[in-house]
Amino acid sequence: MVCRMKTLYTMPGHLIRRAHQISTAIFAQECAAYDLTSIQYAALLAVRSHKDLDATRLSGLIAFDRATIGGVLDRLEAKGWITREASPTDRRVKLLRLTLAGEKMLDDVEPAVARVQERIVEPLDDEGKAAFLRLLEQVSEAHNDLTSAPLQSQS
Repeated sequence: MVCRMKTLYTMPGHLIRRAHQISTAIFAQECAAYDLTSIQYAALLAVRSHKDLDATRLSGLIAFDRATIGGVLDRLEAKGWITREASPTDRRVKLLRLTLAGEKMLDDVEPAVARVQERIVEPLDDEGKAAFLRLLEQVSEAHNDLTSAPLQSQS
């Protein structure tokens, strides 16, 4: 039994799940004062970075499931950080816009988000950090099409 558990603890899938738990916990600690989740942060950053963004394109830019992005947008709108306006060319499409409060919140949370990134890789030396990030990117890119929410072009 112990031998099998030791094997579990070295499996890539298990370690990735644990790393995700750690990342989420660190984000929650550092950003608690902002009432912000990591997916909300990613959504806000994408909205700020892309003019005339709709929910479908947002889903692709942040690799988040299209079926559940609506709930994220509902919460961001309720907090006053985004607005959703009908597209002038297709009233069925809602364009996402960052509000001034959303801009301010992103500016305010930036140091906390930077601390999150630093804390995640803190146990590694500079060479280890670079290798870790390179390998994570390589695995993510190689398996991108396997997910229910693949990352799409960032242009």
